[in-house]
Amino acid sequence: MKAEYLEPLTLQSPLCVLPGIGEKRAVKLKKRNLYTVEDLLYWLPREYRDLRQIYSISDAPEGVPCCVKALVAGLPVTSYIRSGMRLTRVTVADEAGQMSLTFFNQVYVRSALVRGEEYIFYGTVERQGSRKAMTNPMFEKEGRRRFTGRIMPVYHLTAGISNYVLSQAVRQAVVRCAGTLSDPLPESVREQYHLMGLGRALQNVHFPTDFAELEQARRRLVFEELLLLSLGLALMRERRGEGTGRKYRLFPLEEYYETLPFSLTGAQKRTIEEAAADLCSGLPMNRLVQGDVGSGKTVVAAACAWLTAKNGAQSAMMAPTEILAEQHYHTLSPLLERSGLRVGLLTGSMKAKEKRDVYERLELGMIDLIVGTHALISEGVRFQDLGLVITDEQHRFGVGQRARLAEKGREGSGQPPHVLVMSATPIPRTLALIIYGDLDVSVIDELPPGRQHIDTFLIGEDKRERMYGFVRKQVEEGHQVYMVCPSVSAEAALERGAMTAAELKAVEEYAAELQTRVFPDLRVGLVHGKLKPKAKEQVMGQFLRRELDILVSTTVIEVGVDVPNATLMVIENAERFGLSQLHQLRGRVGRGKAKSYCVLVSDNRNPDTRQRMKVLCGTNDGFQISEEDLKLRGPGDFFGARQHGLPQLRVADLAGDMRVLQQARDTAEGLLAEDPGLQKPENAGMMERVQRLFERNQDGLN
Repeated sequence: MKAEYLEPLTLQSPLCVLPGIGEKRAVKLKKRNLYTVEDLLYWLPREYRDLRQIYSISDAPEGVPCCVKALVAGLPVTSYIRSGMRLTRVTVADEAGQMSLTFFNQVYVRSALVRGEEYIFYGTVERQGSRKAMTNPMFEKEGRRRFTGRIMPVYHLTAGISNYVLSQAVRQAVVRCAGTLSDPLPESVREQYHLMGLGRALQNVHFPTDFAELEQARRRLVFEELLLLSLGLALMRERRGEGTGRKYRLFPLEEYYETLPFSLTGAQKRTIEEAAADLCSGLPMNRLVQGDVGSGKTVVAAACAWLTAKNGAQSAMMAPTEILAEQHYHTLSPLLERSGLRVGLLTGSMKAKEKRDVYERLELGMIDLIVGTHALISEGVRFQDLGLVITDEQHRFGVGQRARLAEKGREGSGQPPHVLVMSATPIPRTLALIIYGDLDVSVIDELPPGRQHIDTFLIGEDKRERMYGFVRKQVEEGHQVYMVCPSVSAEAALERGAMTAAELKAVEEYAAELQTRVFPDLRVGLVHGKLKPKAKEQVMGQFLRRELDILVSTTVIEVGVDVPNATLMVIENAERFGLSQLHQLRGRVGRGKAKSYCVLVSDNRNPDTRQRMKVLCGTNDGFQISEEDLKLRGPGDFFGARQHGLPQLRVADLAGDMRVLQQARDTAEGLLAEDPGLQKPENAGMMERVQRLFERNQDGLN
């Protein structure tokens, strides 16, 4: 590739100086956290389209994306099929045949496609009767090729920036700056694992000449990313081990066990003992307790709060929503008050007088455990001596929020509080060690006796009316039902690539349809992530109080309040969810004494997709499911949003790249054994990149 522009350009140049970007587009790219040329170099394609082979209409393969060269044979015609939906159709032809093209809401094609001119069209060829057809193809004029005839990178975009504009900007960044990046990997490491240089890797990962080059480039960048991550986490663990923390006196845990109105499982006792050993070690505890839905993590948190109180310190438990905080408060109060602990609640919606009362009692040490939302980190909250911070579903909190709560622990004794993190997302242990960085991991891998087994079924559209009958039967028996959709609105469904809103269930339209046509006599509620927090809390509160029969929702209910009366979970377009996410959603039911069910609705015929959903039908074991999810789809589906507190991986896939991960961890171990602080000149580049990686994610190594 040759440089086409000669203006000075550096890695730190703002994107507005790139041809085709300018000030306005640069502002839009900031929404993707793209500010500099270096940011753009590492904005890697999400997929690639192989546009090297160009077919005639008769030779074009059906059912797979391909390029077809053809002449526009007629004038494009636009028709209105319903409000907000415009259809443009045109016929194209070559010497051997004809093909119909259909464009949804793309009226510009009427002027862009000129009758008698030859174009190359890229899309999936389908059969419509005796004629071939394409829907919403990309196209460009023959003789003015920009993207056909090559492997085309496809990027994550933002409104107002086309893939062509972004790829041209990336091309300029690669041509003029990729070679100026200093390679952080020592030559000895590159030689050992046969890795290409950084500049060449960036060029080939954006604009590969073939897929073999692309794979080599990607492997180099994956190795670098996982090596830097492994080095950073190893340094964090090492520095945490050097620090001093509160050293608790160990009281007999049987004293706590005897106050409980139930027996603990072996896994719960083991986890409590691991946490207690941390609390009494003299080092700051940083422990993740992960367990399946209903495995009894709260009892472990209560044990840690009990031991903290026995040592004269206070505990704080932060939950992501007010309803969940209130639920924890109502669960923990009776458990701990048996041991004489005083439990308090603090949420944003409490009245000013109530808040002032809680603030005063906290500062005077009259509350042993405070349960709350992010209100716990507000200005007025002061502890007499905060010794333990517990966060529930920690990926819902930013690093800054957890850090501010931990800082309140230093105000009393000057020492950092112990930290306990709880997560109901079952993750394979090897993956958890990476995802949760320097946290020690405890796994509660058995359920308490009496926990409901949820029968799970996979059905197609042909069983929809029967499914609606089952929903009504559950409500008539006095129970409640969740119905989950993948999208908020029909408009969003269309943007995600569905041909019609009917193909992708959207909560707004679906809730309206259920209330007016299907269940006009039942009480149907609606909740999704775009609602304001207070509105979400209000709807969830109505469902909890049995004021709603059916709750139509997006995955916003994935981590939520216990509704023991809910016995049926219906998940529409189930193929669009990850396996672990489906398991999390299913865990919203089966929390009471009544028999519970989960129905997955999908017409997807892909064998791998159906196999994935059948795994869910065959087991309720979250850890088994997480292992299968890792094999089938990779780790991206474990979380709806990225994990806060761990540097975001831009290249690596923690499932598909497990072998490279092991190589990177071995290399990190060897490098740190020879040079513990990465002080040698040949390792300076790596140390600088490690620092930048963690600083960029607000999780520095200091």
